[in-house]
Amino acid sequence: MALIKSISGIRGTIGGQAGEALTPLDVVKFAAAFGTWVLQTTNNNNIVVGRDARISGDMVNKLVCATLQGLGINVIDLGLSTTPTVEMAVPDYAAGGGIILTASHNPKQWNALKLLNQKGEFISDVEGKLVLELAQEEAFNFAQVTELGNYTIDDTYFQKHIDAILALPLVDVQAIKAKDFSVAIDCVNSTGGIALPMLLEALGVNKVEKLFCEPDGNFPHNPEPLPENLRDISRLIEKGKFDLGIVVDPDVDRLALINEDGSMFGEEYTLVAVADYVLKNQVGNTVSNLSSTRALRDVTEKAGGSYYAAAVGEVNVVNMMKAENAIIGGEGNGGIIYPELHYGRDALVGIALFLTHLAKSDMSMTQLRASYPNYYISKNKIELTPGIDVDNVLTQIQERYAKQPINTIDGVKIEFDKEWVHLRKSNTEPIIRIYAESESNATAEHLANKIIADIKEVISAKA
Repeated sequence: MALIKSISGIRGTIGGQAGEALTPLDVVKFAAAFGTWVLQTTNNNNIVVGRDARISGDMVNKLVCATLQGLGINVIDLGLSTTPTVEMAVPDYAAGGGIILTASHNPKQWNALKLLNQKGEFISDVEGKLVLELAQEEAFNFAQVTELGNYTIDDTYFQKHIDAILALPLVDVQAIKAKDFSVAIDCVNSTGGIALPMLLEALGVNKVEKLFCEPDGNFPHNPEPLPENLRDISRLIEKGKFDLGIVVDPDVDRLALINEDGSMFGEEYTLVAVADYVLKNQVGNTVSNLSSTRALRDVTEKAGGSYYAAAVGEVNVVNMMKAENAIIGGEGNGGIIYPELHYGRDALVGIALFLTHLAKSDMSMTQLRASYPNYYISKNKIELTPGIDVDNVLTQIQERYAKQPINTIDGVKIEFDKEWVHLRKSNTEPIIRIYAESESNATAEHLANKIIADIKEVISAKA
């Protein structure tokens, strides 16, 4: 069993002992802490709630909504929803905040409370710490019986979300419709199974093969949209009947694409391709996190814009996008952030922009992918034991490579011309992540293994 308390919310496995997993007691405590924080900081007693389709979602939703009502907060419950849909609904409702009940790409035994501010964006580090302090102190003041909050259901927001996407100037429904695309989709039996067919129909895509689109939370495979988890849709597409495949995670904030031959477009290249399309229509800046591919920088600079790297984490990317007035940004895990719609990772707007790009490019998926700089990322991790001083390890690695350009805003990123290695502590697991990128897979692996050997040497020296 696991319970992870972080600045962005609380995440854990269902069942077990209170304080050691995401039990009903823990759900109530953290919902009460967030509701209290919203009341104290916004003087607004409205909160929007939505959830993905995982099995525990209904139970957790009832606990959260009732707890917020107990604080005197009015709850607007979107029911089965997506993370980006809830993000858009919060400011539309002029609410004080939002809660998304989803453990994102984690397996079905996990769930989480993701916390949004009144702008519909993830709360900051400082704000998250305040929520955790309130939970620790159990500093809650529940409402009297005559002051309980109201509960309202609004199941119209998928359509509102889609209508907002269709209204974007860079989404060209006629261009998409004219291509008569044949598409296979995998929605891992979560809320993408509702939203994606609605979006594709609105975009004029009529040939849609649905895999795992029943929103019952019974994930048919590991829900993280990585190549090793997408064999079913890949095998289907490689038969040659589809122009592309579209895959989302359970809360629909990550987008993976599959080529017409069943090969992977590459999760790192989802953002690259969409950014390329946006940059063809508007010169501007882009942002991704330190662990994302250099290809976005290449595409941005070729278009006359400037690229900026943020610390890992959506809130960090969003903050830098605002600071640098970026017109598009995101993360290399297939997360697209398009500010003209809202500041949050959104697979639905990513799909609309990508399909427009593909239609206007007059290329196949493999041809489009081949048009971008080709980099390979080697993703590795080292399990941590309690006695390891991770900060000291990262400092010593930094000292070993002091002659190279180094970025320390989030762990240690070392650059070697067009190659790089990024080391950082995970916020959700007891590990050090080691990502390396190069123009060849072998070189990326070699670079990662060299740094891993250095880390093990540092750890051994301290043992």
